Amino acid sequence: MFFVAGAKNNAGRNERSSKSIYQKFRRVDLLDKKKTVTALKPGEDRAIFLGLGMILSSVMMYFVLGVTILRSYADSVWTEEGVCVILNSTVTADMNCSYNCGSECWRDSKYPCLQVYVSVNNTGRVSRLSHNEETQDTSSECFYVPRCQKDSVAMHVMIMNISERLKVNQQVTCYYDPSEQQENVILTRLYDQTVVFHSLLWPSSMLIGGALVIVMVKLTQYLSRLCEEIGKIKR
Repeated sequence: MFFVAGAKNNAGRNERSSKSIYQKFRRVDLLDKKKTVTALKPGEDRAIFLGLGMILSSVMMYFVLGVTILRSYADSVWTEEGVCVILNSTVTADMNCSYNCGSECWRDSKYPCLQVYVSVNNTGRVSRLSHNEETQDTSSECFYVPRCQKDSVAMHVMIMNISERLKVNQQVTCYYDPSEQQENVILTRLYDQTVVFHSLLWPSSMLIGGALVIVMVKLTQYLSRLCEEIGKIKR
């Protein structure tokens, strides 16, 4: 009887000790999980804020590009590319301009007006050539409008160099209005398709990157909850 009672007591003690050890390991496991969740929570919040910030920045960049580059690109009527043959390149007269000489100080200067006439695609259509859309809006008569400065001689030399280069290159690539509402043609476009593509590339990449960050965080949270539910089922 003594040995039986001792065996029962030892079995009870072993069972209690095993339960206490299991409870200790259980507490340690729960503490580790709580620490992990606590550590992951701020990191997930920062990642979501980062993704939202990237998306917001890309939207603002889209707005700025839409007001500046995309609007100018859409409003431009010179969309068809052609070949212009230089017919005449002469300096006709001096044009007046004003330059800034300090705070609330403006002085007058002059630059030569270079007029260039071309034949578009050898069709016999004679048009006046401008440098780009900005030059066309500033002065429809002159090919190029330099930045006004005090030294009028330097501007004259610049215009004469442009005239000599045009005389050497008898054929140049130009852009014209296919509807022929604008008689003038331009040499280069301020914003072509390449410029528009590169300007939209960075905000689009930022938008996609921000969306991917948020999706990855949400996917990680979903997988974490799924693993926790699977662990509860196994227990």
